[in-house]
Order: sequence, then structure tokens, then C-alpha cells
Amino acid sequence: MVGLQGWHLVIIIVLALLLFGAPKLPGLARSMGQSLRIFKSEVRQMKDDDPKSETIDGTVNDSNPNEKNNS
Repeated sequence: MVGLQGWHLVIIIVLALLLFGAPKLPGLARSMGQSLRIFKSEVRQMKDDDPKSETIDGTVNDSNPNEKNNS
């Protein structure tokens, strides 16, 4: 799968115009932007609250590596 090319974006824009109409698109884009901002801030807050963070490969990095595991 290559990704989005120029003509893909044209088709998406035309479909959005047909579905929502030109007058509603700015409001739709504004609400999508607000939702994305809220989502990003919540994710950032969750990362700041969690002392342990997972890496890409699924391993967990402890905040204190000198602490021994008692299990």
C-alpha cells in the first residue's frame, strides 16, 4: 500500500462537499480540530500521570530501575 496520492485527496474532497455541503465544512473542520486537540491533551496527560511507559516493542520501562521486583 503506497499511501494517499493527489487524486485520492481530490476524490475525498469532492465526496466531503457532496455529503456535507460547502457551508457546513468550516464548522465540521473546526469541531474536528477541537476534538483532536482535546484527545491529544488527554493522551499527554495520561502519559504524564503514568510512571511506567511502554516502548514500541511492548516492554515496560520502570521509572525506578534500582527497585527490585518481589514476584
